[in-house]
Amino acid sequence: MLTPEELTYHLTACSDNSRESQKIIYSSFYGYAMAICDRYTNNHEQSLEILNDGFLKVFREVHKYEPAYTDVVSSFKGWLRKIMVYTAIDHYRKEQKHSLVSQLENVVYQIPIASEDAISKISYEEIIKSIQKLSPGYRTVFNLYIIEGLTHEEVAFALGISVGTSKSNLSKARIQLQKILFKQNQIQAEKNAV
Repeated sequence: MLTPEELTYHLTACSDNSRESQKIIYSSFYGYAMAICDRYTNNHEQSLEILNDGFLKVFREVHKYEPAYTDVVSSFKGWLRKIMVYTAIDHYRKEQKHSLVSQLENVVYQIPIASEDAISKISYEEIIKSIQKLSPGYRTVFNLYIIEGLTHEEVAFALGISVGTSKSNLSKARIQLQKILFKQNQIQAEKNAV
Protein backbone atom coordinates (compact mmCIF):
# COMPACT_ATOMS: atom_id res chain seq x y z
CA MET A 1 0.00 0.00 0.00
CA LEU A 2 1.17 3.49 -0.78
CA THR A 3 2.08 5.96 1.95
CA PRO A 4 0.05 9.18 2.06
CA GLU A 5 3.00 11.08 0.55
CA GLU A 6 3.42 8.55 -2.28
CA LEU A 7 -0.30 8.57 -2.99
CA THR A 8 -0.39 12.37 -3.10
CA TYR A 9 2.62 12.41 -5.44
CA HIS A 10 1.12 9.81 -7.81
CA LEU A 11 -2.31 11.45 -7.82
CA THR A 12 -0.69 14.75 -8.79
CA ALA A 13 1.31 12.96 -11.49
CA CYS A 14 -1.89 11.29 -12.74
CA SER A 15 -3.38 14.77 -13.14
CA ASP A 16 -0.53 15.38 -15.58
CA ASN A 17 -1.37 12.11 -17.36
CA SER A 18 1.68 10.15 -16.09
CA ARG A 19 1.22 6.56 -17.30
CA GLU A 20 3.69 5.29 -14.68
CA SER A 21 1.72 6.89 -11.83
CA GLN A 22 -1.56 5.59 -13.28
CA LYS A 23 -0.07 2.10 -13.34
CA ILE A 24 1.04 2.43 -9.69
CA ILE A 25 -2.39 3.69 -8.56
CA TYR A 26 -4.13 0.94 -10.55
CA SER A 27 -1.96 -1.86 -9.13
CA SER A 28 -2.07 -0.47 -5.58
CA PHE A 29 -5.87 -0.25 -5.46
CA TYR A 30 -6.74 -3.12 -7.82
CA GLY A 31 -7.71 -5.57 -5.06
CA TYR A 32 -9.78 -3.01 -3.17
CA ALA A 33 -11.64 -1.90 -6.29
CA MET A 34 -12.13 -5.45 -7.58
CA ALA A 35 -13.74 -6.47 -4.28
CA ILE A 36 -16.31 -3.72 -4.81
CA CYS A 37 -16.92 -4.63 -8.47
CA ASP A 38 -17.26 -8.35 -7.67
CA ARG A 39 -20.30 -7.62 -5.51
CA TYR A 40 -22.19 -6.23 -8.50
CA THR A 41 -21.62 -9.01 -11.03
CA ASN A 42 -21.57 -12.77 -11.18
CA ASN A 43 -18.56 -13.22 -13.41
CA HIS A 44 -14.97 -12.05 -13.46
CA GLU A 45 -15.09 -10.54 -16.95
CA GLN A 46 -17.95 -8.19 -16.03
CA SER A 47 -16.20 -7.23 -12.78
CA LEU A 48 -13.03 -6.47 -14.71
CA GLU A 49 -15.00 -4.38 -17.22
CA ILE A 50 -16.53 -2.31 -14.40
CA LEU A 51 -13.13 -2.00 -12.71
CA ASN A 52 -11.41 -0.76 -15.86
CA ASP A 53 -14.25 1.64 -16.70
CA GLY A 54 -14.07 2.91 -13.12
CA PHE A 55 -10.32 3.49 -13.27
CA LEU A 56 -10.74 5.34 -16.57
CA LYS A 57 -13.15 7.68 -14.76
CA VAL A 58 -10.71 8.02 -11.86
CA PHE A 59 -7.87 9.02 -14.17
CA ARG A 60 -10.11 11.37 -16.16
CA GLU A 61 -11.39 13.11 -13.02
CA VAL A 62 -8.33 12.88 -10.71
CA HIS A 63 -7.53 16.56 -11.30
CA LYS A 64 -10.79 17.39 -9.45
CA TYR A 65 -10.03 15.10 -6.48
CA GLU A 66 -9.57 16.78 -3.10
CA PRO A 67 -9.05 14.69 0.05
CA ALA A 68 -12.22 14.90 2.15
CA TYR A 69 -10.28 14.51 5.41
CA THR A 70 -6.72 14.32 6.73
CA ASP A 71 -6.29 10.57 6.19
CA VAL A 72 -5.32 10.85 2.52
CA VAL A 73 -5.38 7.11 1.78
CA SER A 74 -8.80 6.53 3.36
CA SER A 75 -10.17 9.62 1.67
CA PHE A 76 -8.97 8.40 -1.73
CA LYS A 77 -10.37 4.92 -1.07
CA GLY A 78 -13.77 6.47 -0.31
CA TRP A 79 -13.66 8.50 -3.53
CA LEU A 80 -12.55 5.43 -5.51
CA ARG A 81 -15.31 3.31 -3.92
CA LYS A 82 -17.96 5.83 -4.91
CA ILE A 83 -16.72 5.87 -8.51
CA MET A 84 -16.68 2.05 -8.67
CA VAL A 85 -20.21 1.80 -7.24
CA TYR A 86 -21.60 4.33 -9.71
CA THR A 87 -19.74 2.65 -12.56
CA ALA A 88 -21.38 -0.63 -11.48
CA ILE A 89 -24.76 1.13 -11.52
CA ASP A 90 -24.07 2.40 -15.04
CA HIS A 91 -23.08 -1.13 -16.07
CA TYR A 92 -26.30 -2.48 -14.54
CA ARG A 93 -28.39 0.06 -16.44
CA LYS A 94 -26.66 -0.86 -19.70
CA GLU A 95 -27.19 -4.58 -19.06
CA GLN A 96 -30.79 -3.97 -17.97
CA LYS A 97 -31.61 -2.68 -21.43
CA HIS A 98 -30.65 -6.07 -22.81
CA SER A 99 -32.55 -8.29 -20.37
CA LEU A 100 -36.18 -8.91 -19.59
CA VAL A 101 -37.24 -7.06 -16.48
CA SER A 102 -40.38 -9.15 -16.24
CA GLN A 103 -38.30 -12.23 -15.38
CA LEU A 104 -37.42 -10.64 -12.05
CA GLU A 105 -41.05 -10.17 -11.09
CA ASN A 106 -42.26 -13.67 -12.03
CA VAL A 107 -39.86 -15.78 -9.95
CA VAL A 108 -41.30 -17.45 -6.84
CA TYR A 109 -39.13 -19.07 -4.19
CA GLN A 110 -39.90 -21.56 -1.44
CA ILE A 111 -37.41 -21.14 1.41
CA PRO A 112 -36.81 -23.64 4.20
CA ILE A 113 -35.88 -21.98 7.48
CA ALA A 114 -32.11 -21.89 8.03
CA SER A 115 -30.77 -22.40 11.54
CA GLU A 116 -28.68 -19.78 13.34
CA ASP A 117 -25.84 -22.29 13.54
CA ALA A 118 -25.66 -22.57 9.75
CA ILE A 119 -25.56 -18.80 9.27
CA SER A 120 -22.71 -18.38 11.75
CA LYS A 121 -20.53 -20.82 9.78
CA ILE A 122 -20.66 -18.86 6.50
CA SER A 123 -17.41 -17.21 5.41
CA TYR A 124 -17.05 -13.83 3.74
CA GLU A 125 -16.15 -15.52 0.45
CA GLU A 126 -19.27 -17.70 0.58
CA ILE A 127 -21.45 -14.66 1.21
CA ILE A 128 -19.91 -12.74 -1.72
CA LYS A 129 -20.29 -15.77 -4.01
CA SER A 130 -23.91 -16.06 -2.89
CA ILE A 131 -24.55 -12.38 -3.61
CA GLN A 132 -23.03 -12.87 -7.06
CA LYS A 133 -25.62 -15.59 -7.75
CA LEU A 134 -28.51 -13.17 -7.24
CA SER A 135 -30.39 -11.93 -10.31
CA PRO A 136 -28.81 -8.68 -11.61
CA GLY A 137 -31.68 -6.44 -10.45
CA TYR A 138 -31.82 -8.03 -7.02
CA ARG A 139 -28.02 -8.01 -6.65
CA THR A 140 -27.74 -4.32 -7.50
CA VAL A 141 -30.52 -3.21 -5.15
CA PHE A 142 -29.18 -5.49 -2.39
CA ASN A 143 -25.66 -4.06 -2.71
CA LEU A 144 -26.78 -0.45 -2.84
CA TYR A 145 -29.20 -0.73 0.07
CA ILE A 146 -27.52 -3.25 2.40
CA ILE A 147 -23.83 -2.78 1.69
CA GLU A 148 -23.55 0.81 0.45
CA GLY A 149 -26.22 2.10 2.86
CA LEU A 150 -28.35 4.02 0.36
CA THR A 151 -32.03 4.64 1.13
CA HIS A 152 -34.75 3.19 -1.10
CA GLU A 153 -35.29 6.67 -2.52
CA GLU A 154 -31.59 6.95 -3.41
CA VAL A 155 -31.55 3.45 -4.91
CA ALA A 156 -34.66 4.22 -6.95
CA PHE A 157 -33.15 7.46 -8.24
CA ALA A 158 -29.78 5.85 -9.06
CA LEU A 159 -31.34 2.95 -10.97
CA GLY A 160 -34.26 4.81 -12.53
CA ILE A 161 -36.88 2.62 -10.82
CA SER A 162 -39.71 3.33 -8.39
CA VAL A 163 -39.24 3.21 -4.63
CA GLY A 164 -41.74 0.34 -4.55
CA THR A 165 -39.67 -1.64 -7.04
CA SER A 166 -36.55 -1.01 -4.93
CA LYS A 167 -38.31 -2.33 -1.82
CA SER A 168 -39.75 -5.28 -3.71
CA ASN A 169 -36.41 -6.21 -5.28
CA LEU A 170 -34.68 -5.98 -1.88
CA SER A 171 -37.27 -8.27 -0.31
CA LYS A 172 -36.96 -10.75 -3.15
CA ALA A 173 -33.15 -10.51 -3.03
CA ARG A 174 -33.20 -11.44 0.66
CA ILE A 175 -35.44 -14.43 -0.04
CA GLN A 176 -33.30 -15.54 -2.97
CA LEU A 177 -30.12 -15.09 -0.91
CA GLN A 178 -31.57 -17.16 1.94
CA LYS A 179 -32.38 -19.92 -0.53
CA ILE A 180 -28.86 -19.85 -1.98
CA LEU A 181 -27.25 -19.90 1.47
CA PHE A 182 -29.52 -22.68 2.67
CA LYS A 183 -28.69 -24.78 -0.38
CA GLN A 184 -24.95 -24.20 0.17
CA ASN A 185 -25.35 -25.25 3.81
CA GLN A 186 -27.23 -28.40 2.77
CA ILE A 187 -24.48 -29.33 0.30
CA GLN A 188 -21.81 -28.74 2.95
CA ALA A 189 -23.73 -30.83 5.50
CA GLU A 190 -23.98 -33.68 2.98
CA LYS A 191 -20.24 -33.50 2.32
CA ASN A 192 -19.51 -33.57 6.05
CA ALA A 193 -21.81 -36.57 6.54
CA VAL A 194 -19.85 -38.65 4.01
